[in-house]
Amino acid sequence: MSETNPNDLLYSQEHEWVRRLDGGLCRIGITSFAQDELGEVVYVEFPEVGEEFEAGMEIGSIESVKAVADLFTPVAGEVVKVNQQLEEAPEKVNEDPYGEGWLVEIRYSSDEGLEELMNADQYTDFAAGE
Repeated sequence: MSETNPNDLLYSQEHEWVRRLDGGLCRIGITSFAQDELGEVVYVEFPEVGEEFEAGMEIGSIESVKAVADLFTPVAGEVVKVNQQLEEAPEKVNEDPYGEGWLVEIRYSSDEGLEELMNADQYTDFAAGE
C-alpha cells in the first residue's frame, strides 16, 4: 500500500473511506489501495447534488486507464456536494486520495451503515487479504 490509512476515517469493503464532518455531513473518497489498483484515474462520474441514496447503493463511477469501477456510498443520505475540481484534474484521486481527491459529501440520514465500517487497522488487514 502506498500510504498508511488515516486513523480518523472509517472504511468499507468496497474500498471507500468516510470522514465524519460537523452538521451530519460526511465526506467520501476511495482509499489509497483502491487508487493503486485502478491506476491512473482519467474520469469521475458523480451523482447529482440533491440525489438521495441508501447505504450500499451505486452513486457513480471512476474510470482509469485500466478499468472502470463503480462507486458506492457506505452511508444513506443526500448528496450535498461533489468535488468539482476532479472534473479538470481527476489525477488528484491518485495524488491525494484522502485529501484533495475526495469525491462527494453526503448529509447522512442516520448512523445506519456507519457501524458496519472498519477502522484503519481492520481495513489495513482487510486490504492485505485482497
